[in-house]
Amino acid sequence: MRGVPESHQGWTFLTNHARVLTAIAEDRTIRIRDIAARCQLTERAVQKIISDLEGDGYLTHTRQGRSNEYRIEEGTVLRHPADSGPTVADLLALLAHHDAEHGNRKQQLQTTPPHARTPEVTGDDVGATHG
Repeated sequence: MRGVPESHQGWTFLTNHARVLTAIAEDRTIRIRDIAARCQLTERAVQKIISDLEGDGYLTHTRQGRSNEYRIEEGTVLRHPADSGPTVADLLALLAHHDAEHGNRKQQLQTTPPHARTPEVTGDDVGATHG
């Protein structure tokens, strides 16, 4: 059995709750052990997060033999008052879109020889003057 994952120092953009919810969104029958490994959390922490999400109406589960099948309540709004409006579905769609783009870029970098790569130009770079 693996030891406790390394703790992270400092702040991050995504909470552990968002990470767990994203893992469940990608596989509704994912095991707690697999969520813990993916999110670099302990299984106990994942169980607590799932309990939080269920307690606040973001997630439900049904028992399927020895495993669980999760259902995300996608119409539920985000908790923080400054985030009123977007729903859990909106957040998950944004994260899925990011993962898809990140995966495509990563695949391109792996298949393109380093000498053939060109720097990525963003909208911020267009028309910018330096100096």
